[in-house]
Amino acid sequence: MERNLSFNLHVLTARLDRSADRILRAEYNVSYSRFLALTLVGELGASTQRALADHLGVTEPSVSRMTAVLAADGLLDVQPDPGGGRRRRLSLTDKGKQLVASVQHGFEERLAALVTHSGVPYDEYAKHTAQLLATFDHVEREGAK
Repeated sequence: MERNLSFNLHVLTARLDRSADRILRAEYNVSYSRFLALTLVGELGASTQRALADHLGVTEPSVSRMTAVLAADGLLDVQPDPGGGRRRRLSLTDKGKQLVASVQHGFEERLAALVTHSGVPYDEYAKHTAQLLATFDHVEREGAK
C-alpha cells in the first residue's frame, strides 16, 4: 500500500534532518540544531535570543544555553543589548560566518547530487522549493496581520 504524501513528507524531512546532523557532527563538530541557530542568526542579522527562540520554536532558556556553547566555541558573539535589560544581541563571529558558508556550500553540492541521482532535475527541484518557501512566507505574513 502506498503511503500518503503527508507521511512521505514527514519521513523525508526526518531523514534529511538526521542525515544533516550526522554530517555536521562528523565533519564540523556541531549539531544540526546549533547549525540551524547559527544560520538563523546569520539570516536575521544581529538578533536577540528571544527572536532566535521564536524562530527555532524553543524556550529562551534553551537558546541561552545553546548560545553560550556557540559563543564558547568562537562561533557566536553574544553581547548585552544596548537598550539595556537582560536582552542579549547575537551575531556571527568570522569563524561562525565561515562555518555557515562552508556547510551551506557542501550541503548544496550533496543535495544536488542526491536529487539528480533520484532522477529529478535539480533546477526543477530548486525552482519548486523556492516557490513553496515563498508561499510559506506569504501565508505566514498574512497570518500575522
